[in-house]
Amino acid sequence: MPIRRLPPETVNRIAAGEVVERPASAVKELVENALDAGALKIAIEADGGGLSRILIADDGAGMGPDDLSLAVERHATSKLNPGPDGTWDLLNIATMGFRGEALPSIGSVARLTISSRARGAADAHAILVEGGATGAPGPSAFAGPHGARVEVRDLFYATPARLKFMKSERAEQMAITEEVKRQAMAREATAFSLDLDGRRVLRLPAEPPGPEGRLARLAAVLGREFQENALEIDQEREGVRLSGFAGLPTYNRGNAAHQYLFVNGRPVRDRLLQGALRAAYADYLARDRHPAAALYLELEPTLVDVNVHPAKAEVRFRDPALVRGLIIGALRHALAGAGHRSSTTASNSALAGFRPGGGGYGGYRPSPSAGGFSAWQQGGWQPAQTGNLPGLNDVSARVEPGPGGFAEAMAGFDMDLMERPSTPQPGMVDPVDFPLGAARAQVHETYIVAQTRDGMVIVDQHAAHERLVYERMKKEMAAGGVARQTLLLPEVVDLDPSEAERVCARADELAALGLVIEPFGPGAVLVRETPALLGECNAGGLIRDIADDLAENGQALALKERLEEVCSTMACHGSVRAGRRLTGAEMNALLREMEATPHSGQCNHGRPTYVELRLADIERLFGRR
Repeated sequence: MPIRRLPPETVNRIAAGEVVERPASAVKELVENALDAGALKIAIEADGGGLSRILIADDGAGMGPDDLSLAVERHATSKLNPGPDGTWDLLNIATMGFRGEALPSIGSVARLTISSRARGAADAHAILVEGGATGAPGPSAFAGPHGARVEVRDLFYATPARLKFMKSERAEQMAITEEVKRQAMAREATAFSLDLDGRRVLRLPAEPPGPEGRLARLAAVLGREFQENALEIDQEREGVRLSGFAGLPTYNRGNAAHQYLFVNGRPVRDRLLQGALRAAYADYLARDRHPAAALYLELEPTLVDVNVHPAKAEVRFRDPALVRGLIIGALRHALAGAGHRSSTTASNSALAGFRPGGGGYGGYRPSPSAGGFSAWQQGGWQPAQTGNLPGLNDVSARVEPGPGGFAEAMAGFDMDLMERPSTPQPGMVDPVDFPLGAARAQVHETYIVAQTRDGMVIVDQHAAHERLVYERMKKEMAAGGVARQTLLLPEVVDLDPSEAERVCARADELAALGLVIEPFGPGAVLVRETPALLGECNAGGLIRDIADDLAENGQALALKERLEEVCSTMACHGSVRAGRRLTGAEMNALLREMEATPHSGQCNHGRPTYVELRLADIERLFGRR
């Protein structure tokens, strides 16, 4: 079969299939063009899921008639300049776009109209591209003093086969919304608006540059709860700076959809981020839960390659280990600094359960009206019964000395704290001034109720003590190393040669965790010793899991997670069980130890260990505010 040269129209449509996969891809490219033009306000409109019409209007630098003609030609761009020696450097990209493919690709499969007025120009001009056929620029009306207005109609009308692969209008609208949100999170100083089928979806005003403005933008996009439960990240290492915000472990999600990475202002999707987040939060979350985070990397353009894919959604770092280590280290530092802090969502859920209609209690319910007693007289609500409520004068909870053996479970606690009285003595600090307050009662022999200066705290005694024992076991393991057990018959594990090489290259790291291995010919690993904590383990399965982790994340997480899982199980069995009655001194000792132990706000599975209720919120429940 003879080789043929494809016509330009066909070449453009092939390129369009790579750059413009769906309406959201077109929105992404056009928004990035507006950002490169210095726009501070960007308005997006989409009809019919973006297939009928897309409109992007900005207040950027704008274009004149000559630039309009060049803008719709393939590989014509204003974002690359030759160096002094005449070479074009593709490894020093400081703009969002640089390939010069977006506008001609869109024009080859749709009806594209661009109207623009250059900054300082008196007249505006427009150009029309329809199915790859380009018209001449001509005078046009334009509302603003400068900027551009790009309208795309009948997307993919020139490639009907592509239309068959589009999803529903609703799905395409959601993809457009998600793309605009990602762009808005990357540029807090730029105002964004989005309208879908004439319906207002997003209105994001410009925020001041910096952490406060960025957090305000993230709160507007991800929700107010993210703002209340976010930890600020700001670390730098070897010229790479990481900033942004990460959620508390107790503020977790069922999937990784709320994990965002931005590299030099560019939203990217990278497996490195998911692997780093998993490693940083592995000690605080169950395997099926995921943290929420928005992280921003800033580094020299020469240290990252953005020319990996036509859509520019993927990047490659020159030193991925440095970036990964920076992300993990910064996240762990922030989590350690959070101390015993827990997410506010637990308190909100508890308050919602108290409110009328929020819980499942079928007895007395106050009226939502403010009529008070007069409302009761008019039939607004009826009490469950008349007369004195049974148990009104009884003690609601008792604190009794627990049975023997509790001293062993509380081993490691500060004995001075154990003996500290619950009531303040002259010259002593009032326990209610501590972050977790002073223990007042034990409810159902499971929950500790403590009073703070401005509210109350309810603590799950088993979950809290489990975390404390676990943290203590981790410290002991780190200080004394991991005990090993020698296999009577060393086990040979067959792997792919590249996998075996990766595993053997980490032999020293694995030995520190109690797993002693050595190469055993090409494509095989010999296991001589395993961690004693694991007992009888499947050495072959463990080595294969480690090989998979090294291939995907560059770190042997499988062994660490198994050791931590064993420690977690041991801590669970060695901690104070639900149903154990505690003395006042024991409860206060538990509270003081929680305050001094990092990560005590959540158990080993990411669930909160305590719920804090502010006095103002409690007063609102009873209509006092």
